[in-house]
Amino acid sequence: MKWDEFSDWGKKISDWAAAYHETLRDRPVRAQTAPGEIAAQLPAAPPESAEGMDAIMADFEQIVMPGITHWQHPRFFAYFPANAAPPSMLADMLITTIAAQCMLWQTSPAATEVEGVMIDWLRQALALPDGFSGVIQDSASSATLSAVLTMRERATDWRGNREGLSGIGRLRIYCSDQVHSSIDRACWVAGIGQDNLVKIPAGPAHAMDTEALRDAIAADRSAGHTPAGIIAITGGTGIGASDVLADVLKVARDEKLYTHLDAAWAGSAMICPEFRAQFWEGVEEFDSIVFNPHKWLGAQFDCSVQFLRDPVQQLNTLKIEPEYLKTSGDAVTNYSEWTIPLGRRFRALKLWFLIRSYGLEGLRTRIRNHVTWAQELCEIIRRMDGFEIVTEPILSIFSFRCEGDDAMQQRLVDAINDDGRIYITQGMHDGAKVIRFQVGQFDCTREDVMMAAAVIAEIREALR
Repeated sequence: MKWDEFSDWGKKISDWAAAYHETLRDRPVRAQTAPGEIAAQLPAAPPESAEGMDAIMADFEQIVMPGITHWQHPRFFAYFPANAAPPSMLADMLITTIAAQCMLWQTSPAATEVEGVMIDWLRQALALPDGFSGVIQDSASSATLSAVLTMRERATDWRGNREGLSGIGRLRIYCSDQVHSSIDRACWVAGIGQDNLVKIPAGPAHAMDTEALRDAIAADRSAGHTPAGIIAITGGTGIGASDVLADVLKVARDEKLYTHLDAAWAGSAMICPEFRAQFWEGVEEFDSIVFNPHKWLGAQFDCSVQFLRDPVQQLNTLKIEPEYLKTSGDAVTNYSEWTIPLGRRFRALKLWFLIRSYGLEGLRTRIRNHVTWAQELCEIIRRMDGFEIVTEPILSIFSFRCEGDDAMQQRLVDAINDDGRIYITQGMHDGAKVIRFQVGQFDCTREDVMMAAAVIAEIREALR
């Protein structure tokens, strides 16, 4: 492709993108294709000769688009959002065009320095104290793995990377039973193992039982195991479960354990001061905190921010500096030393465009609307015949059930998603299947959210 063709197709694809977003409400939210249907339409072997973009785009429309679940659809109420505000998308186009590899300051000085300022903008927005620094990761999974590796190294007196874990004994990580599966995976990858991830039951308010946490740590010490760290949550994936941070931190202080807070989804809401008393009190004492601007804040995926109270411990865990990566001259920040991957994209540009385009108050308004609309919908479903609210709204997520057994809950979820007007997911709570609902898509309206009640009632009636 020549650059004049690139320019022409760039305009066409930009127009296509705008039209796509403007017509999303006319599309079913979830892909309506069967397994294998897309792959069956693709040639089994690659082409030997070049093909024109007209043909490629025509196949994109006919083959790919029917198999897309529309995460930017305003009636996407499943999982958590992966939002993509238009300014962030434009920034991503520039990032792709420049195609810089931002592993070191010298390989992209602007990327490094904009990242440092964006981290500090967000630190201020989330009311974290001066002194916190941080790094942009690809996802919360990578940030959590970085924190778990730091827990491992700190607990082994920095021997794990050199010697491996054989002969060191059992390291133990503690968390609530409401945590995301990325915590489990981090323990797998770090060599700590699933059996050494100690999940403490959540109490009636869905927070970790800190007395049980103390007992578990004491029992492990008595058994000769080595407690390494505690992972707390604010806004867990299942039902929004949130630990009482001050209580968790008191245990960590007493036991001298490294702490990590998973606020991947709910952290974005902490730009709103009114939510901090319930979900953020004491956060300044955590060693590591992660939240995802690519979820609720509107940044194009991927863009996850890890804050660090003292980055030296993570640097001591992850930094490796062969000769070809050394930087001469003045001291600079090389963010590849803060993360597991060496290669890095210019993710900070998305945050710069996003925050400047909406301002913090514009972003706060969206989050506040989502919380209000979720609470309003919850009350509507509570009054609907044959439905019960299982977990009350936590920010913009709640869960409910219809009359019937677990199989009926799944039938209702599947029927709603096959209908296509909205998209929701099932979950488990206290051993029973629930229907999970969250509001968070960047451009959804109150009408989009209220429509869900009518769809749920209509589909339920059709299943009777």
